[in-house]
Amino acid sequence: MTAPTSAPRRIVVVGGVAGGMSAAARARRLDEQARIVVLEQSDYVSFASCGLPYHLSDEIERRDDLLLHTPATLGAALNLDVRTGHRVLSIDRDARALTVETAQGSYREPYDALVLAPGAVGVRPPIAGLDHPAVHTLRTIPDVDGLRAVVEGLLDRRDPADAPHAVVVGAGFIGLEAVEALAHRGLQVHLVELADHVLPPLDAELAPLLSDELAAHGVDLHLGVSAASVGTGDTGAAEVTLSDGVRLPADLVVVNVGVRPASQLAADAGLDLGPTGAIRVDGDQRTSDPHVWAVGDAVEVHHAVTGATGPVPLAGPANRQGRRAADSICGHRTTPQAPVLGTAIVRVFGLTAAITGANQATLRREGIPHEVVHVHTAHHAGYFPGAEQMHLVATFAPDGTLLGAQGVGRDGIDKRIDVLATSIRAGFTADDLAELELAYAPPYGSAKDAVNMLGFVAQNALDGTMPQWQAWDLDDALATTLVLDVRSEKEFAGGHVPGALNIPHTDLRGRLDEVRAAAAGRPVSVHCASGVRSYLATRILRGSGLDARNLSGGWLTLVAAQPSLGTS
Repeated sequence: MTAPTSAPRRIVVVGGVAGGMSAAARARRLDEQARIVVLEQSDYVSFASCGLPYHLSDEIERRDDLLLHTPATLGAALNLDVRTGHRVLSIDRDARALTVETAQGSYREPYDALVLAPGAVGVRPPIAGLDHPAVHTLRTIPDVDGLRAVVEGLLDRRDPADAPHAVVVGAGFIGLEAVEALAHRGLQVHLVELADHVLPPLDAELAPLLSDELAAHGVDLHLGVSAASVGTGDTGAAEVTLSDGVRLPADLVVVNVGVRPASQLAADAGLDLGPTGAIRVDGDQRTSDPHVWAVGDAVEVHHAVTGATGPVPLAGPANRQGRRAADSICGHRTTPQAPVLGTAIVRVFGLTAAITGANQATLRREGIPHEVVHVHTAHHAGYFPGAEQMHLVATFAPDGTLLGAQGVGRDGIDKRIDVLATSIRAGFTADDLAELELAYAPPYGSAKDAVNMLGFVAQNALDGTMPQWQAWDLDDALATTLVLDVRSEKEFAGGHVPGALNIPHTDLRGRLDEVRAAAAGRPVSVHCASGVRSYLATRILRGSGLDARNLSGGWLTLVAAQPSLGTS
């Protein structure tokens, strides 16, 4: 994979949107003389795909606001030859030419440098009746046009006492955005997810926060089941039958269960693909053919934490890849492709959920040793009005290196996840997080920011100052240790671990003999509401010669991981 000796004159980009248009625009800025052609099989070459759910909800009222550029504007601003409705059928690598199909027929298009940006296609799940007219997806401008037309038709005809029903299959990022949009428009929404919790990439102990928020807004959750079929029910209306036999009325069905790389064109041309079917590229986005580059959702990337390879269908990496490919093609200084973190964020009604790096499930699957810490802290100074609680989880390697982070809350999550994503990219450790100097004033944060707190807690856990136990260790803790609840008596009465001993942390020093007697030589598993008071209690116990450990995240994390405890 060696670079051409001079910048090519004919650059052809197959596919627009994020990766393709970034490549074309950057190439023009670097080379005013090149002939740059963009071939896009749809009618829309540059649109804000991430804004589609918000147009469905009517938050973005004007459809044209989603259209970032048209062939005419790109031609005027950048002298790009943009051709929509042009589908590339094949690549003749020896002749360096494409066979292109249009409504008027087919033709050959030569190239010196070719950029493939074919994107991804929706996974078609094994659901009988997916061709039913009630079934839609949400990936393109025509998709959202069709959905809006259906929704508006349903709302025009609805009985005021009976809202139209929508079934959303798939509780990933797009699925949750679709749920919020449809509920915002007044539909009764049923959400179906095969995994046991919504937003499967999210750690399991955070997901119940989203489930509660969805339920609070009238969304009917069906978790751990799949949609088996879509058909016409006895009333003549559509219905979705689930794998557990439940039948859901469905005036509208939205299916978004993931995507796969649209790499068939590359495969047919004999370009190397990875095991996931994504196009294999080098650090400059060049494929196994020195005259062909590839960018976007169809290419293989490396995960920064696990080293795993595969596609990551996110707009940010796609834009950067397009820029990098153009730099390489034009002989400009390139920034080699960095491994990705998969940083992503979603709004779920009043909550925000965000992730970066590797989640716990991935680390366990890959056999990567790690320590998990939880903090539940206000998004700004607690004494300043309007403080909202954030729920943050971070994972650290045994040497303290930050591996991943996630958060859910009503405010402040985006700010923290961006800091934590930057920290992972920089290779920061718990010590580095503890020492980060972040902006502080009462309306914006705390003197000890939540990011600092993650570092402090991880330091204590990793160096033995505060040995931890986790919510999923509850059965073992009950069987082999004394569970000590150091919350107040009122908090204890509102819900507690069966068999736990309750001693408020402020009383603990005077009741150590009671703890020793109850422990009977066993270790002590301590918890409070969030992990702060129990940290103090753990230090008291350990300073008194007892083997004690602190529950990471406290009762808040425990009841999220063990929901039945909330009713005990």
